[in-house]
Amino acid sequence: MVKRAVFPGSFDPITLGHIDIIMRALPLFDEIIIAIGVNTAKQYMWTLDERKQRIEAAFEGVKAISVKTYEGLTADFCQKENAQFIVRGLRNTTDFTYEQTIAQANDKVNGIDSVFLVCSPEYAYISSSIVRDIARNGGDFSSLVP
Repeated sequence: MVKRAVFPGSFDPITLGHIDIIMRALPLFDEIIIAIGVNTAKQYMWTLDERKQRIEAAFEGVKAISVKTYEGLTADFCQKENAQFIVRGLRNTTDFTYEQTIAQANDKVNGIDSVFLVCSPEYAYISSSIVRDIARNGGDFSSLVP
């Protein structure tokens, strides 16, 4: 059986922290689907097409990675894609507390297991919201994104 994982997020934008988690998860799975969630109630800084293009460019030539978009529950998307796992990156204990509850619900309701990877220390301070804040204020965020 193919071990397929989904790495979900809004990726507004994708950061070096995301890249770190994905590259470190790659040896664990046969395939990783980077899944860009679409929430119509959320206002994004970059368009869906821009986010998808940036992610595809970052992983160009990596055959085990695909990029898809979805609406609705991540666990439903996993089932549709025959993915048995969700990969999540953790920067700190706050991330763990938040992700643990979701992981337990996904397992109980949909039988989708979650795999947590602790981010590398050099990326622990990076978040998409920090990058957006820097961008909004005209700062140079190029060292935080691929």
